Amino acid sequence: MSESISVAGAAQAHAASHGAEAHNGSRTGFWALTLGSIGVVYGDIGTSPLYAVREAVVAASGGGAVTSDAVVGVISLILWSLTIVVTLKYVIVLLHADNNGEGGTLALMALARRVSGRWAEIVAGLGIVGAGLFFGDALITPAISVLSALEGIKVVTPSFDYYVVPTTVIILLLLFAAQSWGTARVATFFGPVMLIWFIAIAVPGAVSIITDPWILTAINPFYGLKFLVSHGVIGLVTLGAVFLAVTGAEALYADLGHFGRAPIQTAWLSLVFPALGLNYLGQGALLLENPQAIENPFFLLYPSWAQWGMVLLATAATVIASQAVITGAYSLTRQAIQLGLLPRVDIRHTSESREGQIYLPRVNMFLLIGVLFLVLSFRSSSALGSAYGIAVTGTMVVTTTMAFVVVWKVWHWSPFAAAALITPFLFLDLTFLGANLLKVVEGGWIPLAFGALVLTIMYTWRRGTKLLMEKTRRLETPLDQLVGMLERKPPIRVPGTAVFLTSDPHSAPTALMHSLKHYKVLHEKNVVLTIENAHTPRVPPEERVRLEPVGATFLRVFLRFGFMETPNVPRALAIARQLGWQFDIMSTSFFLSRRSLKPAVQSGMPRWQDRLFIALARSANDATDYFHIPTGRVVEVGTQVTI
Repeated sequence: MSESISVAGAAQAHAASHGAEAHNGSRTGFWALTLGSIGVVYGDIGTSPLYAVREAVVAASGGGAVTSDAVVGVISLILWSLTIVVTLKYVIVLLHADNNGEGGTLALMALARRVSGRWAEIVAGLGIVGAGLFFGDALITPAISVLSALEGIKVVTPSFDYYVVPTTVIILLLLFAAQSWGTARVATFFGPVMLIWFIAIAVPGAVSIITDPWILTAINPFYGLKFLVSHGVIGLVTLGAVFLAVTGAEALYADLGHFGRAPIQTAWLSLVFPALGLNYLGQGALLLENPQAIENPFFLLYPSWAQWGMVLLATAATVIASQAVITGAYSLTRQAIQLGLLPRVDIRHTSESREGQIYLPRVNMFLLIGVLFLVLSFRSSSALGSAYGIAVTGTMVVTTTMAFVVVWKVWHWSPFAAAALITPFLFLDLTFLGANLLKVVEGGWIPLAFGALVLTIMYTWRRGTKLLMEKTRRLETPLDQLVGMLERKPPIRVPGTAVFLTSDPHSAPTALMHSLKHYKVLHEKNVVLTIENAHTPRVPPEERVRLEPVGATFLRVFLRFGFMETPNVPRALAIARQLGWQFDIMSTSFFLSRRSLKPAVQSGMPRWQDRLFIALARSANDATDYFHIPTGRVVEVGTQVTI
């Protein structure tokens, strides 16, 4: 006990000194973090001007001529969507709803679930839905962003129209192929490139406003509301297209842990929001002066001599936006694995200094196939715009709903005060969702289909894992009872330590029972090891290991990891030395049970879901690799289990 207290005290002292260093470093590195957030956090929303105004004004015109009322109404709706959805909801409110500094759908789900009581399963379901929809968004963002950037070539040289799709495919293939190298070096350029991008879109926007200042009336929300009310269904369709301007807002919240609240807020309020506002107003002014510019109002803002440069800069910016979504999918997958929503997959670290920079080959291949399918199917950003928005609005609805739980239960607001804060945001999110649902037939079904696929996989894995655990628990022997029997009638002892991995610390592990049955020997020291997944992003070192003696020769060990961490068993067990267990990996054998699953006649799931769960279990990455256990110290015992 005294040793564990001393470990905790040392950890607290280290944390205090580290905190002091971090405080001093934060003052010197604040602007570096702000620049980094400009590159990573705002890549997606920062490239929305490439297509948002064009698609929204075309929708508002109903296929006819572009009118000044449509232009002013659309720009007004875009500006106030950015103000309410991004500035008020995300930058001011949701960035404060963090889970120990981490944001994102699953981080918020883990936080809300802890305080939800009997509603915990509903909150978990919302988190699964949000995660599934995010993957749908992650497929569309690279496709529509790179396509829209390269379509600027048609403005410069119409004869290059034929090469837009092939060039997009080549860039995307190179982008996904480069993922295994890691983003450490490339990320260094993200901030400066996006800083140049925001300046480059703000300046011509301001110049265009000067040519037709009437567009400044769009700052008045009356014109946006007037257009919606007076145009009926066309107004609702337009609102769905207007939402393209705020796609990427979820990245503000998802990347909270990488940069911190203050740098993200500063970047938005001081640069990103003003630059986007000037560009959208500038495109509106251009369309008031020249309605024919609706072909591509973004690139036509620039003089002909600057258009080639902007095509190249836009391509770089859209690759950065795509990179942010891809790495976000990696992080979300790792969180889902740690929270028990997905089977283990190969996770490779691509940076020695940054734990968050990871590469998942299977996820990378899944995204590449989906993105190329979208590019080759739709072939233009305008066609793909019909598929965009539904997944993002769905994720926003989920996030806002879970935020209500956090404001109520975690912030300890009254339910009425929490509802007063969250309801306006939820109403707006539902309005956007309803507007985007009109695009289901035109292509909106695609992100919904991908989202439904991921949702089905997550639900099946979670349900199947629970049923399997309940079934094995009924068949297993209580650990305390077995230890008592072995101490009364001890078998032959062999030197060394045996570590038995199990998800149920109170039952005798299957590998232990089979070892006794077939070998009829027992090690001098035996450890029943259980790995727990915390609902916090990270677990401090003093809370990593917990020891519980079970008899004279058995020890129950618990290792806790957060959902943003990759479990490393040997490194965690090294901490146990400070708690009294003399752990030596070279004299330790790890016993794992490898289960061969068969569908049962009577099951808690439909037959198709049984088969899906079994396929997922077979595809799961080997526990030895996932937990970083040396392969030379592992003994696997096979068993057959029906489910």
